[in-house]
Amino acid sequence: MELQHVVQSQRDFFSLNTTKNIKFRLEKLKLLKSNILKFQDEICEALKADLGKSSTESYMAEIGMVITELNYIIKHLKGWAKPTTVKTPISNMGAKSFITYEPFGVVLIISPWNYPFLLSIDPLIAAVSAGNCVVLKPSKEAPHVGKIIQKLIENTFASNHVFVVLGSEHANQVILEQKYDYIFFTGGKKVGKMVATKAMETLTPVSLELGGKSPCIIDKSCDLKLAAKRLAFGKFLNCGQTCIAPDYCLVDASIKEEFIKYVKQEIAQMYTLEPLKNNNYGKIINKKQFDWLISLIDKNKVVYGGKHNENTLKIEPTILDNVELSDPVMQDEIFGPILPILTYSTIEDAINIIKGFEKPLALYLFSNNKQIQNQVLTNISFGGGCINDCIMHIANIHLPFGGVGASGMGKYHGKQSFLTFSNARSIVKKYNWIDLPLRYQPYNKTKDNLIKKFMK
Repeated sequence: MELQHVVQSQRDFFSLNTTKNIKFRLEKLKLLKSNILKFQDEICEALKADLGKSSTESYMAEIGMVITELNYIIKHLKGWAKPTTVKTPISNMGAKSFITYEPFGVVLIISPWNYPFLLSIDPLIAAVSAGNCVVLKPSKEAPHVGKIIQKLIENTFASNHVFVVLGSEHANQVILEQKYDYIFFTGGKKVGKMVATKAMETLTPVSLELGGKSPCIIDKSCDLKLAAKRLAFGKFLNCGQTCIAPDYCLVDASIKEEFIKYVKQEIAQMYTLEPLKNNNYGKIINKKQFDWLISLIDKNKVVYGGKHNENTLKIEPTILDNVELSDPVMQDEIFGPILPILTYSTIEDAINIIKGFEKPLALYLFSNNKQIQNQVLTNISFGGGCINDCIMHIANIHLPFGGVGASGMGKYHGKQSFLTFSNARSIVKKYNWIDLPLRYQPYNKTKDNLIKKFMK
């Protein structure tokens, strides 16, 4: 079926108001959950084929998070969808003020390859919960996951409600030629700019979940060993192919050697001394990305790891020391298992280094010094993050997730997901038993005084 006809069929279906029915939405979300659990093994196999993920990591970082989101939204959707009554000022005396939430209509979701199941299904859940129809475009770089997503969706939704496009290299450009009522994109800045440009042409609202060089500050007051453990987990999960992974470390110069020692120990503990042979350690998504990552590894600065296998597309967890801001590894988001270590003398120096980059999607600070914690939070703008941990803010359903500035626009997760895919309509319902004459002409001094009194 041609995409143009798909979009039109979804518009026709949306116009019937079926998707606006809360019972219908809940039935579809519950069926989606049932089918995810039904196809769970196939999803894990697909994630293994595309990214080398273990079944544990596949569930922990993708399937389980989707189930958590589904459960939360199913539980709270009825309450969220009800009109929200707000206060009415005296200038609107004799009225009731409330907010209603309506779906946008036909939504386009474009998802990336690094967490291909999670980052396709999470926004889909949000869009469906708000009552929209959806065109979903998974990444072509994760073809096995794309096929199981298509199977999952076809077993859950009619095509005039949700449709999956498994496209070629130029599919995004073709898909964006259609007119949508909302676009939700997760991926890199280059394509994100293209999506934003196309959306602007038709004045289509858009959410952009991008990335950037997310910093991690290691202050001398922190628990170094625990910091190293949590950093190693956050950095090397999915082989560093995580949009909120710590991209580089800024370490207080006085503790650098000790910190690196602990990070080495934790990498060996988690991934063994031969990670390239570890079946629970994943792979780089494709040869192009693999080659680019290898080009970033300065052999003269490698203090741990650095080995790689071109046949399996695996790269060891790698630490680079004595890194400078001018090094190639510091020019773009790494998106791989390479950890550059830079040092600082004062927290002001660290803050200035971070502010020299675009606003990051995430920031991590390991410090037990409350003054430093406040200083960092006050002076640096970023999408979200953690104090004394890495990436775990994404696991809290009550926290909105998203970027700021160059790292993205728009938030989702939990209730924010429902709000993102809903148009909040402000309504004043006026009663007829009173009608204040102040607003009507002719105006006079008495009316002026009363208006000023009411509108203080």
